[in-house]
Amino acid sequence: MATTILRLPDVKARTGLSRSTIYLRVAEGKFPSPVALGGRAVGWVEAELDAWLTQQINSRRQISKSGRAI
Repeated sequence: MATTILRLPDVKARTGLSRSTIYLRVAEGKFPSPVALGGRAVGWVEAELDAWLTQQINSRRQISKSGRAI
């Protein structure tokens, strides 16, 4: 299976987050880290981003069902 790498514009479009928020969350360990592609180019592994998005959705659903954070 081929690994798909997403560049920043695609990551921003999928998450709705700004560039600065993405890099802040990476630094905080709250967002998947990019992989170096060479030179100054980086990208994100699509499967890791999809897993992060799924985790965010599931966390929100747990909070809304219980009315509080778990």
